[in-house]
Amino acid sequence: MATVASICQVLEQLAPSRLAEEWDNVGLLVGERSRPVQRLMTCLTITPESAAEAVERQVEMIVSHHPLPFRELRRLTGDTTDGQLLLQLIEAGIAIYSPHTALDSATAGINQQLAEGLALANIEPLVPHPELPDAGGTGRRGQLESAITLDQLAARLGRFLDCQTIKVVGSADKQVERVGIACGSGGELLPAAARAGCDALVSGEARFHTCLEASARGVALILCGHFASECFALRQLALQLDDQLKDVSVFFSSQEGDPIRLVDTSGDGNSS
Repeated sequence: MATVASICQVLEQLAPSRLAEEWDNVGLLVGERSRPVQRLMTCLTITPESAAEAVERQVEMIVSHHPLPFRELRRLTGDTTDGQLLLQLIEAGIAIYSPHTALDSATAGINQQLAEGLALANIEPLVPHPELPDAGGTGRRGQLESAITLDQLAARLGRFLDCQTIKVVGSADKQVERVGIACGSGGELLPAAARAGCDALVSGEARFHTCLEASARGVALILCGHFASECFALRQLALQLDDQLKDVSVFFSSQEGDPIRLVDTSGDGNSS
């Protein structure tokens, strides 16, 4: 039977923790390594909804992309949302593992999957790992077979992610051939994308002043939302683990969704 420890080993192979950013908190964050695991749930973030689902479906382990806890805890009480969630899962005997930026940067990780989903060629890390250049690195960069417009690339990304709304910085008809990839909050990789000669940087989200800087540098931004830029990979991870862990039932959270909702303000706000 699989245990928390044996599943940690599988996850370490998929997303080596040494690839994580120094500020990150990855690996086994909660749980007893010897505990057997028969049911495992993946999710992008542990929320009240996904935590309740894990308890209800009696899972023994959660693989959450975003760490819980993320920052160092000085106390564990029910006075905060994170404390409430941790206490709930600990009381239910549920272990928590987070691959986070290690999965972002892994050889077959989220940024690599995004680059392949956009049909980029000659894919390389946008920022190679200084000590492990062959094991992955931060972000990705690659080249399209032939130049297309910025809006065409945004539409291609939307189809790959099944994403209905995408924000774009740059002219609709801007020709794009070299593309950078930085999932999640990847705006800080704009300078690296510019140095690499990228015509556009695909990310989840970026700050307003990063958008202004991108415009000034002549690098377009395609922003599909933090949730959309990463969630698809956690769905894929569930399928991969379910196939690899023969005696474990693995599923992606059915209760997790994008917390950001778009409102159509063109009408009077009344329901029809």
